[in-house]
Amino acid sequence: MPRWLFWTVALVIAIAMVPYACIARARVDTSPKPRVHLIPDMDSQPKFKTQKGNPLFVDGRAMRAHVPGTVARGWLKEDDHFYRGIVDGQWATTLPMEVDRDLILRGQERYEIFCTPCHGLSGYGDGMVSRRAEQLQEGAWVPPSSFHDAPANTRSDGHLYNTITNGIRTMSPYASSIEEKDRWAIVAYIRALQRSQAATVEDVPNEVRGTLR
Repeated sequence: MPRWLFWTVALVIAIAMVPYACIARARVDTSPKPRVHLIPDMDSQPKFKTQKGNPLFVDGRAMRAHVPGTVARGWLKEDDHFYRGIVDGQWATTLPMEVDRDLILRGQERYEIFCTPCHGLSGYGDGMVSRRAEQLQEGAWVPPSSFHDAPANTRSDGHLYNTITNGIRTMSPYASSIEEKDRWAIVAYIRALQRSQAATVEDVPNEVRGTLR
């Protein structure tokens, strides 16, 4: 190989290694300047972060107080019965809407999605997650309540709604996953489950009582 070709190839290889060396250095180096962002998208944009100053306002604060006399349109949620399950400062004993077949069927659908894994299809606290946790015997599992035993079966409708909304003990809140009307639908379905497990012959229509064993 000619001497000039050897040095040319060596120089090209050395130059090609420069970007990799810069990258390796950048990964371990610190700098007060932001990293090079070739495609910034909307990751880097002019804005004021929490507790930062803004010379535009007289008080120098970027965070602004609420304007006196304004209201949050559509977000007041003044109906305590519907949004919080409370009537006259106490847990509501009724649902804030008419209970019909459609509401109970909707509650059944939501219940089977969100509640069945722990509470089970019939509400005895024997869902798949609960059974698996009991098999593992790791000591940290708190069995879910049965809706057919005290105190769960004696709790008011508002209390059950609040439990779904905010959680209780080791049960997580579902306010971000289940909207308000669906929470009430689940409460209605839980009542149907409780009624089904404590039903009597008088609860069966006359025309079908003869088919009972």
